Amino acid sequence: MGCGSLLSYSDFRLLACEFFKIVCQRKRPADVAVCEYDAAMSNIFQVLMNISQEFLTKSRMQPMAIDESEYEFGVCICETVVALGSSNMQCILVDGARTSHFLQQMLEYYQHYRIALHFQSLLFWLVALREPSKAKSVARVSGDTSPAGNLGSVGVSSTEKEKKGVSLFITDEIYSTLLDVSFKRMLKKSANSSSSLLELWNEELEGKSDFSNYRTKLLDLIRVIASQRPVIAAANIVQRINVVSGDANQTTKSPQDLDAMVGAQLGLETVVSAIFDGSGDYAKTDHEAKFQIHRTFEGLLQQLLSLKWTEPSLIVIHGHYLDSLGLYLRHYPDVVASVVNKLFELLTSLPITIQGPSNNSRQARLQICSSFIRISRAADKALLPHMKNIADTMAYLQGEGRLLRAEHDHLCEAFLIMASSSGIQQQQEVLAWLLEPLNKTWTQVEWQTAYLSDPSGLTDMFADTQFMWSIYHTVTFFEKALKRSGTKRSTTAPQAAITTTTATGYLHPMSSHLSWILPPLLRLLRCIHALWAEPFAQSLTGEIKAAKSMTISEQASLLGETSKPTKGQVAPADGLLDVQREGESKENNIRNWLRGVRDSGYNLIGLAATLGEAFFRCIDGSSVILALMENVQVMEFRHLRQLMHLAVVPLVKYCPAELWQIWTANLLQPIFVHCQQALDYSWSSLLREGRAKVPDSFGNLSGSELKVEVMEEKLLRDLTREVCSVLWVLALPGLNSGLPSLEQLGPVNRIDSSLKSLESFASSSLTGFLMLNVGTALPALRITVEVFSWTDSEAVTKVIPFCGALIHLAVATNRAELRQFVGNDLFSSIIQGLSVELNAVVSAELIGLCREIYLYLSDKDPAPKQVLLSLSDMKQEDLLAFDDCLSKTASPKEQKQHMRSLLLLATGNKLKALASQKTTNIITNVTTRNRGTVAHHGPSAEEEDRIGLAGLS
Repeated sequence: MGCGSLLSYSDFRLLACEFFKIVCQRKRPADVAVCEYDAAMSNIFQVLMNISQEFLTKSRMQPMAIDESEYEFGVCICETVVALGSSNMQCILVDGARTSHFLQQMLEYYQHYRIALHFQSLLFWLVALREPSKAKSVARVSGDTSPAGNLGSVGVSSTEKEKKGVSLFITDEIYSTLLDVSFKRMLKKSANSSSSLLELWNEELEGKSDFSNYRTKLLDLIRVIASQRPVIAAANIVQRINVVSGDANQTTKSPQDLDAMVGAQLGLETVVSAIFDGSGDYAKTDHEAKFQIHRTFEGLLQQLLSLKWTEPSLIVIHGHYLDSLGLYLRHYPDVVASVVNKLFELLTSLPITIQGPSNNSRQARLQICSSFIRISRAADKALLPHMKNIADTMAYLQGEGRLLRAEHDHLCEAFLIMASSSGIQQQQEVLAWLLEPLNKTWTQVEWQTAYLSDPSGLTDMFADTQFMWSIYHTVTFFEKALKRSGTKRSTTAPQAAITTTTATGYLHPMSSHLSWILPPLLRLLRCIHALWAEPFAQSLTGEIKAAKSMTISEQASLLGETSKPTKGQVAPADGLLDVQREGESKENNIRNWLRGVRDSGYNLIGLAATLGEAFFRCIDGSSVILALMENVQVMEFRHLRQLMHLAVVPLVKYCPAELWQIWTANLLQPIFVHCQQALDYSWSSLLREGRAKVPDSFGNLSGSELKVEVMEEKLLRDLTREVCSVLWVLALPGLNSGLPSLEQLGPVNRIDSSLKSLESFASSSLTGFLMLNVGTALPALRITVEVFSWTDSEAVTKVIPFCGALIHLAVATNRAELRQFVGNDLFSSIIQGLSVELNAVVSAELIGLCREIYLYLSDKDPAPKQVLLSLSDMKQEDLLAFDDCLSKTASPKEQKQHMRSLLLLATGNKLKALASQKTTNIITNVTTRNRGTVAHHGPSAEEEDRIGLAGLS
């Protein structure tokens, strides 16, 4: 243990500690004597415990005497001890006193005022406490009931035994301390933070995005403890709320107190979820524990019901505390009426008048309405007996003019959620009640004639601010009604889902309403799209022209400057006002309205498409395609991406096969034609000039040239990935059920007479259907080969399944042009894609595609061999040797390895995606990874523009 002595010398202690960290991370090998290994690790444990205790004692007694170098050493010691406990717990558990000492040190690190030490300990406690009940059951089966002795034995259940052993030493006091520290550390350092010794997370040092990951780990630990010790967790969180809330009669709170109250609310939500969630564990809890939990939360609820806060910020927190108890209300519905009444009391206590641009009261009112939504979702059927009371109160407030349109829509959404827990009939009745007044105004001919007859009418609507926002809220409510009603639909096999829906006679409760909702919406979207079309766009006023530029929130999102909203926050679009905001320019109101109506309209169409037959049979496909595609060529990239993501993908995914010609072909042709041209131009500009040229308008950003370039490239990549997502959808197994696997197609040297025509797959394979429509197929195929020359790894990943479907079609059919395209253009592009090192992660999939192309097509078409022979270092004898190797094995795994080796040889090891990979990695990944679920990928090189299927045109 000579290295241990170095821990006492400041010049060598960090290096010595790093050495011990590497040793401690090792798992016990199976090929050495267990006693010898455990003895060595026990010696290391003793050395580390001693030096660790010295640091902790000094840190506790003389915190100001520890300089940064000693603190850095302390962090390294903590990391090493955590590694020892995570990888070699069996060496600690052999002795009860040793285990208690170790856990006490880990607890002290968790309590430490320095966040780096606390964070390392957090990682240990997550491992030590997670799923102990499962570990205990495994240990009981094995007959092990002692924390010592057999716990150190090697076996398949060693990890579970270790967890079981650790849990025996974790006392209620430890659980309580872990919770107390976790609740206090839910905050991050800000201008509002006090100057206490406790070091909070500092975004300037640790990073903004990392705080959410850190807090997620804290919440995970709280959740684990609450599921194991619900009584302790309930008592601790209520105690924490009482501490941070302070004097209940105090009408205002400091920003620091508000931050602490928000953190406690997140803790409350996590504890309640862990105890009462639908796992069924709470039903199995013993009677005494249930009584204590009920009494604890009942006491908290009574406190919350008695509060008389009036400040908007406090009322928002008050509402969130109430909705955090939603799952508790599911099990104890007797208090639901009091909670509902309190929420309405909070809502009406806030003034409805708009007093300034910040508009805190208005936002607080929306948050209270959103609390109704969250309680409805969590409390489930507990709210059903109170629906009439809620409806009557809504009607009364609306009649008194004390409920704004956005608030009314939020409450209606909560109503839909309540109805969804009581069955389809109840939903239909609620929808009829909610939609009847909207039907009367939405379907009126007068407003459609005045504002939707031509694009100029829409500009007239902008002058009628109140009506303009009324339209916005109507569209968003239709969207919410579709989202909240009906039953959950599987998205994995869309065709199967549609078939089942039709066969069982199930009719979505919104089905009967689509026929009157959609026609005005399509006219509205068509007019919005026309604002970008020439020559009309030139005739717009300067105000409307400026309103067409990007919103500030969109710019911030593209630049990565926005953080994800905290759970429970109202999204910006939900906060749009019924009238123009005071201090807000008309230009900005029009900009927000355009974005809100466009996105909600697209989403509404996409949600309607998931209804399957009920949607596609109720409306004329040509009217939908005209509204969406008429001006697609003048759309900005951000609009195109939203259109495809929200509307086009669902329309393609859920369209019945017999309607593909009417809907899918006509929908995809203009999209693919325009996107292929636009993407080719923008990518060429980026790769050659270093800047993507996109049609999007960023508004007045003088002096921000770099930001504009960043946003342009982000827009280009986002659109590229979305286009490739459409290709990915085209290759979904559920939409290509008639396409046989290569194994089903039989021997590779099968004669052409056994092949089928491409037409035979037109009704059972969407990819096959697409190939028959030349106007749609050609731009789609150009995108497919060009994506390997565009430096975007996600796009490469998303196009892989489509490439696979094309290969299968080329092998299964007698279409020579398709075979030529796959064997030449696609094969060349995939090989060039392997020249980029970032594609290493997806190289296994690309090698698999190369193997399929060569193995199944080289005997039928000369193109695959010609492609290989055209590579810089390929020789005829190398190809012959490769063919000989393939003939000697039927193993796909070995064939892929031969293909990899050949490509490396033929390119002089210039395929960076392969050269940096070990053979074992390639082979392992090939056989286990699903093409449709690859996570990472990389760019590619340029290739020729020839399209093998061009002979069809």
